[in-house]
Amino acid sequence: MTTTTSNPYRLSRNVLPTHYALTLEPDLDAATFSGSVDITLEVAESTTEIILNTAELDIQLAVLDGAPAAIIFDEENERATIFLSSQALPGSAKLHLEFTGILNDKLRGFYRSRFTDDDGVEHNIATTQFESTDARRAFPCFDEPDFKATFGVTLIVPQGEFAVSNGPETSSEIREDGKRVVAFADTMKMSTYLVAFIVGPFEATDPVDVDGVPLRIVHPIGKGHLAAYALEVGEFCLRHFSKYYDIPYPDKKVDLVAVPDFAAGAMENVGCITFREVLLLLDREKVTQGELTRVADVIAHELAHMWFGDLVTMRWWNGIWLNEAFATFMATAAVDAFQPKWQRWVQFGLERSAAFDIDSLGSTRPIEYPVESPQDAEGMFDLLTYEKGGSVLRQLEQYLGEEGFRDGIRHYLKKHSYGNTETGDLWDAIEEVTGQPARRIMDSWIFQRGFPIVNVNLSDDRRTVTLSQRRFLFTATEEPENEDKTLWSVPLVIKIRSAGGETVRRELLENGSVEIALDAAADSVLVNAGGDGFYRVEYSAGLLDSLVSSMADNLTAIERYGLVDDTWSSVMTGGTTSPEFLAFASGFKDETDPDVWSSLTGALTQLSRLLDDEPLERFRAYIRNLAGPAHRRLGWEASPGESERDLELRGLLIRTMGISGDDAATRTTAGEMHDRYLEDASSIEPNVAAAVASVVANKGGDADYETFLGRFKSPITPQEETRYMYALAGFPDRSQIDRTLAMTLNDEIRTQNAPFVIASCMMNRDHGVAGWEHIKANWDEINEKYPRNTIVRMLSGIKALSKPELAADVEAFFKDHDVPQGRLMLEQHLEKLRVNVALREREAKRLADAV
Repeated sequence: MTTTTSNPYRLSRNVLPTHYALTLEPDLDAATFSGSVDITLEVAESTTEIILNTAELDIQLAVLDGAPAAIIFDEENERATIFLSSQALPGSAKLHLEFTGILNDKLRGFYRSRFTDDDGVEHNIATTQFESTDARRAFPCFDEPDFKATFGVTLIVPQGEFAVSNGPETSSEIREDGKRVVAFADTMKMSTYLVAFIVGPFEATDPVDVDGVPLRIVHPIGKGHLAAYALEVGEFCLRHFSKYYDIPYPDKKVDLVAVPDFAAGAMENVGCITFREVLLLLDREKVTQGELTRVADVIAHELAHMWFGDLVTMRWWNGIWLNEAFATFMATAAVDAFQPKWQRWVQFGLERSAAFDIDSLGSTRPIEYPVESPQDAEGMFDLLTYEKGGSVLRQLEQYLGEEGFRDGIRHYLKKHSYGNTETGDLWDAIEEVTGQPARRIMDSWIFQRGFPIVNVNLSDDRRTVTLSQRRFLFTATEEPENEDKTLWSVPLVIKIRSAGGETVRRELLENGSVEIALDAAADSVLVNAGGDGFYRVEYSAGLLDSLVSSMADNLTAIERYGLVDDTWSSVMTGGTTSPEFLAFASGFKDETDPDVWSSLTGALTQLSRLLDDEPLERFRAYIRNLAGPAHRRLGWEASPGESERDLELRGLLIRTMGISGDDAATRTTAGEMHDRYLEDASSIEPNVAAAVASVVANKGGDADYETFLGRFKSPITPQEETRYMYALAGFPDRSQIDRTLAMTLNDEIRTQNAPFVIASCMMNRDHGVAGWEHIKANWDEINEKYPRNTIVRMLSGIKALSKPELAADVEAFFKDHDVPQGRLMLEQHLEKLRVNVALREREAKRLADAV
């Protein structure tokens, strides 16, 4: 047994925990707690000291097998050393610790949250968030993922307060002082970061029996009417995953818990999954299609973790990407199975594009890279972990085949149940089942930065396709000797159309280039058929023209989306000019898919930010000419039997016409419909209601601002609260934006949301500088007040500040101000800002002259 590790942040393995018996008594009013823990240990080597993790705790007593021990704290490294009175010999031992702590307001560890009920009464809540390394703020523990153990939790709470933890409640007794002692069943063997407990004025739905597993929604009092949809999705996903993995749910119960203040979106604590309210509770008749899908996604993501991440867990935080990537992949697949007509894999294109955007930078990182410190672990929770990771898993699945991939996953989970793994263990399991080189393929995607662009050329006789790869970068070097020579194992799916019909071929492009002989002369060649590959495609001019001219008949929605996304990426590199993109986009007037339109309008909105005055007005006319026909086809009112995709598209087109196109008629109708919505929310279809609110805010006056502020503070659903909150960042007057920014520091906007509202203010077309000045003026307070992991996400808004003098100010500020928990993400934001500045300098005049 190795007693030391090469990583100074890792604990020794000479003592291993097997069970924690944990008792906690929170004082919600004083924001403190006291507790004790009995840790059953397996002593692997004789030792006179035990080192474990602790942070912001005062350990008053330590006893090993009845013998008192001394304690020394190492606050910098978040450790306590227990010096034993005599040597502990190999075998079983029990460590008893008594301690006190604080219920902090940083939304990590064991923290305090507040909410106000419908009667205006404010309530306190004690809840937890331990990933990555914050269980140590709630109880002394071996706070690393491979120190798996079982946990028995007991909570001592005031009478009338609800208590919930990972295991089902086994007893509840009233103590002499009137407090209630609630005990919970032991958990399965799991990591410390998956422990959870919540105390406060909650209620629970009646349990739904999902093949022997009780499923409940736990929510703040008075919100039970918003729980039905989450129960429906949860029930479906539990059955879906049990069948897919061919393993029953691994523990005893599932509670989905809505928490008022939560820094993350949700957290996969075994049996006690915590969520932001807006991502769990909804009224199905009052939400947009995007909001409905998002809630289903998040529930599915967290439930997928119960097997992949909780049952089988990464050995160390460098492997967290696989937990999150696989849950992202599985959630999309589960929601696609839950509602096939939503076309969830088409929507996933938007998420893949967000990962492309980061991975096109020189400052990107490999999906998996060395992680030593807790700060390093915090930096892993980004688009590359979730969206790129999920994308390359989907790419592998589609190349190998869904059945073989699934069987490999089953083999992996059964082989490593209740244990810890390295990334390669998964590829080996898939190889054992499929016989395909999964490790060789995936290593090139996991351990290398970036991704390729595949160039496609068709020979003059149209019987040979030449494919070549190179790394795609927004700012590629022009010196051949400095060109990035990285190569990937690229699983290609190629659709070839000829006089004889359509054929699909699979090729693995592992070298720089390959020639493929065709059976017949090709009319068109589509690389990345199905749209599941994590690479961009560059066609010769003639090939691209043939694809665009026949796309309505021959390309699926995700394939059309890929054409738009790849062409826009070429604009960002300078390979395609903005006028050329406008000519290309004009071919999409008859487009019917909302995600294709989303890609188009996102690109056009970014181009519009390069213009002012008369050129901007001409550009808006171009947008009205492009989007107007589609908007008129759908109209303002939903038709009976209309698809969810059409509902979503209508809302997008209303925003496009009213905001990007500045269409007067659209603005007038939007204002009228918004007034109707305020009088009777059920009178306006939710996708339209959300869209018209955005249109009104975009040119709203002070009276409108007061209306939106009132709706934000007294919403009818959590989703409406979020809509109106972010709409406050879209108003056109500087004084209005300043009011919004002030609310991010005076607690009118919760700290879980405030950083993202500031980011939205920086993306305000006219007053983004206000958001930036707010950050500079309040930097210390912002860093003290907000959850650590949200600071660098707030700074994503700087990418919109692309005027050269403003960008220079941003760069200068961060020469002297550090974000240690997100240095790499900050550098990515700054590099993307430089890319956007270069786009402005390259295209602004050209675009103004062309429109």
